[in-house]
Amino acid sequence: MKYNTIIFDLDGTLLNTLDDLCDSVNAVMQNHGFPIRSLEEVRRFIGNGVGRLMRLAVPEECTDEEVAIYLKEFKEHYELNMENKTRPFDGIMELLLDLNRFNYNMAIVSNKFDVAVKVLAKTYFGNLIPVAIGESANVRRKPAPDSVFTAIKELGAELEKTIYVGDSDIDVETAKNAGIPCIGVTWGFRSREVLRNAGADYLIDTPKELLTLI
Repeated sequence: MKYNTIIFDLDGTLLNTLDDLCDSVNAVMQNHGFPIRSLEEVRRFIGNGVGRLMRLAVPEECTDEEVAIYLKEFKEHYELNMENKTRPFDGIMELLLDLNRFNYNMAIVSNKFDVAVKVLAKTYFGNLIPVAIGESANVRRKPAPDSVFTAIKELGAELEKTIYVGDSDIDVETAKNAGIPCIGVTWGFRSREVLRNAGADYLIDTPKELLTLI
């Protein structure tokens, strides 16, 4: 077996979280009389953590101090509403069950804040994915490879037998920085062109294609 460990991104790869993220962004927008953001705008803003998401969502003239307040409001709203519309992408649960049956090690690394990552992983995937790591003070966010290395260590796995699966250019960069191959998924929040231009090693259009690659 060439690979026995798979590190997954979360948003746009395993879970379609876009609607709930958009709703929480717009709860803040509404509270402060800012323009409401569309799904497509929020889709473009996702990928570099919720701090960056809110910085892009609020008006440009907002100060860093103000953005910090809006970010706190966003997190409070999202923690209460992150399971309203979020669902695994079609075929993901079947893929995870197959990988579990074949004894693959699996982990999630995400730029979403750590509490949300752990709650969503447990809620939607139970014990199928035992390690889930989000952004925190202890781990630099992607594309730094820290979360990947932490996940591999927690799994007791080997870097040389690990492959990374994600939907964005940030994910491709993360895999490159960790020195492992990246499978780009085309059903997520970025286009095939973005993934190809970033240098993804493989592109897949459906979850079941992952099994044929590994």
